[in-house]
Amino acid sequence: MMYPFLTLDDGTEIVHSEYRPDRTVRVYIERPDEKDGFHHAWCTLPGYRWEDVVGFTQAEVEEFQKLLGSTAHLIIRFAQEGGFDGAAAV
Repeated sequence: MMYPFLTLDDGTEIVHSEYRPDRTVRVYIERPDEKDGFHHAWCTLPGYRWEDVVGFTQAEVEEFQKLLGSTAHLIIRFAQEGGFDGAAAV
């Protein structure tokens, strides 16, 4: 299951998985693109392992890295508690 986390002003969507048995959370980032359809990337927390990066530049990935670095504690907490709605109900 994927939970919504953040929508950026440029239409980029960031969602995350549930807290997985291996103690990781998968974060998926996607942005619509008129030419290519969608640009996307996966990042696994807490190790910040990037994979399947398609369409994003290295500079964009570095900006996403900074964003995730400042919000990873929230994403991991939300993943443990059933997304933002689950965490807000606690």
